[in-house]
Amino acid sequence: MIRTSFLISVISIVVSACLNPSDQPQVGGIPYAGSGSITRGLGTVTTANLLSGCAGSRTAAVGTITSADGKVWTVPADTQFTTGTKASDLYNDCSGVRLADISQLDLSTVPTAIIDTDGTVITAYIFSDNYFELYINGTLVGVDPVPYTPYNSSVLQFKVKRPYTIAMKLVDWEENLGVASEVNGTNAFYSGAGGLIAYFSDGTKTDATWKAQTYYIAPLADVTAVSEGADGTRTSSNATTQPACAGSCFGLHWLIPADWATSAYGDAAWPAATLYATAAVGVDSKPAYTNFSSVWSTASFIWTNNLVLDNVVLVRKKVQ
Repeated sequence: MIRTSFLISVISIVVSACLNPSDQPQVGGIPYAGSGSITRGLGTVTTANLLSGCAGSRTAAVGTITSADGKVWTVPADTQFTTGTKASDLYNDCSGVRLADISQLDLSTVPTAIIDTDGTVITAYIFSDNYFELYINGTLVGVDPVPYTPYNSSVLQFKVKRPYTIAMKLVDWEENLGVASEVNGTNAFYSGAGGLIAYFSDGTKTDATWKAQTYYIAPLADVTAVSEGADGTRTSSNATTQPACAGSCFGLHWLIPADWATSAYGDAAWPAATLYATAAVGVDSKPAYTNFSSVWSTASFIWTNNLVLDNVVLVRKKVQ
């Protein structure tokens, strides 16, 4: 998402606490019958800002919201930001690291996470809008050092044997917690977009062979616009991406499986990742991306089939 400081705590009202099953959106008089948990309106801020001391960054707040079925959800997502090892910087205004190109990178300064002691060291170059967590065979290798803004790019190293599984949690952050929107000009409830591009030194790259599944969809004017398959896949491709419901929009949430990042997890039913042009992600003028575009020249930006409404996305790639 595009990001700036905008405090929502003054208008933080848990509308969802009053949402009864009878209030759920209907089609032809039939209530929503999908598997997601429905929330409505704004959540309650529990952490004012995950990132402090970075001038010009948007406020990376975290909160909770209660769904109609009584479940409490963390918005925008439950992350390992405070406990995970931060990825090394390629470009980060917050830390002051601003490499002009990849030739300035000293890989000897990048820590190596050991997955297999007899494995091969692999370097990962990552640009994510906004936040990412990188897991290899279920082990957390590192997290994005900037949860929201400014745009940044990262490098990580890990030692592993083939075959191995890459799993990433991606979060498109939000200023209006619970309705997944932010300030953009005069629009206080603008739906921003996500995006991930990554290249690994063994030749693995983000492309259409990756799997992508969404676990939090918002803002929604009508949850019945989200369709689900019998295999558990879901798509919000038919939903309005800039709804007028503002602070009373709906959200859909799904529990993330505990073993989702492991090699053993079955992702066969997950949809293939959708590819996006740099213009769609909005990075053509961002040095955190353009300074290293040569690294990502054979990779593609990926997400689910809705770059705007799908806000917590899990992606996986089995490297054979």
